[in-house]
Amino acid sequence: MAASESGAALRSQYLFQLPPEISLYWPETGIREITIRYLESGHSLPFPDGLVINGRGWNGYTFTVDPGRTYRFRVSNVGISTSINFRIQSHKLKLIEVEGSHTLQNTYHSFDIHLGQSYSFLVTADQEPQDYYVVASSRFAPRVLTTTAILHYSNSRKGVSGPIPWAPTFQIAPSLMQARSIRWNLTASGPRPNPQGSYHYGMITPSRTIMLANSAPYINGKQRYAVNGVSYVPPDTPLKLADYFKIPGVFNLGSIPTRPPSGNNAYLQTSVMAADFREYVEIVFQNWENTVQSWHIDGYSFFVVGCWMNQDGWRAMDA
Repeated sequence: MAASESGAALRSQYLFQLPPEISLYWPETGIREITIRYLESGHSLPFPDGLVINGRGWNGYTFTVDPGRTYRFRVSNVGISTSINFRIQSHKLKLIEVEGSHTLQNTYHSFDIHLGQSYSFLVTADQEPQDYYVVASSRFAPRVLTTTAILHYSNSRKGVSGPIPWAPTFQIAPSLMQARSIRWNLTASGPRPNPQGSYHYGMITPSRTIMLANSAPYINGKQRYAVNGVSYVPPDTPLKLADYFKIPGVFNLGSIPTRPPSGNNAYLQTSVMAADFREYVEIVFQNWENTVQSWHIDGYSFFVVGCWMNQDGWRAMDA
């Protein structure tokens, strides 16, 4: 499965719990073998058999906490096809970090985590001393998968009880509203080149707009996934090495269009898009599929500033 961050040795004023990693589970064989078998035969991946938290099934993992203390939970979705909702029975989740960037500290009762994403929450053990459910359930899936771990108070004499806390399952609007509520904390993470509040990306005119649209085409009878009609093929030589040493024949700039093409002429390619140093570019992500998609830009932090075509509710000035 996709790699994820493990529990690092961090110096913090908050106690640090081993981060929950939530992943999908196919018991019959390895995920690589399943992926190759289905995609090469022209089929999408099968629906998983279940969810696990830190490799354990129902109530299989326990987080022990002391009453009154505050803990940092870093939660990662290391599955390959399904978004999940994370929550802790009777406890609030205070969001403090997204992919290494500090955020405004909003509080949530449950939180959607899409593929490959990692979030940090502060959780205070301020409830009656007993055991509570830590829950992960699938989102936007054909059927709802659920798994649990245990939040155990160190002085607890009572096990988990009551129903598992509810969370959205198929509803899209709550997830969109949640995504738009995540905002960068401009007063955290040290000094910046400009005084706080004096430099707004929203006031800059972009030099161009890049539109990236995901798709799931069939190429040569095989299921593939593409951006702007190009399904990426890893080269034998790493791109950064080829670029640094000017090795010819590894990639070509402009081998992927900056806007989605018309038609269904998808192809395989080591796709590389050209950009100028310090060029200010507006990037629009498009998803015309009937499934939720996650995007990751390696080495960059980015936040949702707007959805849909109406710009009245966009937050470009927030940048």
